[in-house]
Amino acid sequence: MGNGKSDADLVREALSGRAGAYALLVHRWSARVLAVCHGRVRNASTAEDLAQETLLRALRALGSIREPERFGSWICGIATRICLDWLKSKQRTEVSIDNLEAQARENPSHAESVNDSWDLLSKEIEELPAECREVLMLYYYSDSTYQELADMLEVSAATVNARLTKARKLLRHRLSGLGVER
Repeated sequence: MGNGKSDADLVREALSGRAGAYALLVHRWSARVLAVCHGRVRNASTAEDLAQETLLRALRALGSIREPERFGSWICGIATRICLDWLKSKQRTEVSIDNLEAQARENPSHAESVNDSWDLLSKEIEELPAECREVLMLYYYSDSTYQELADMLEVSAATVNARLTKARKLLRHRLSGLGVER
């Protein structure tokens, strides 16, 4: 837990007016919140915006948490709802992959950048089924154990393992189909 205090202790401290307590919770949970958002919306910059929104809303709603010891599940639930709201929103704007590819064809020097490999991997991750994408993003963003992920997602550790295995298999298959070696 880093500073030795539990999430519940930090929630109680934040509610009693200690500003630094919420900052510690943000430090502890921001990577996982970002992973939830990225797994849901399939776009890194949008995910960052939605993760920030999650952290702000959680701060405002902190007094409503019924079980402070479940702060992680609570804030990840907020992130999920914010992402679902964004996905339903008619005002959202995105740049499509097709537009990015067209821009790369118009300016070949950008297309050959070192980031191409990461872009390809990101695109393939974004195409994974939601449950596979979410667990994969959470696993690699937050460096959590299977049990921690299971608790966060409210599934069994075996389900986490199965989803990660499926996600990795799908990625290997998709990338090998594109001629990318492991």
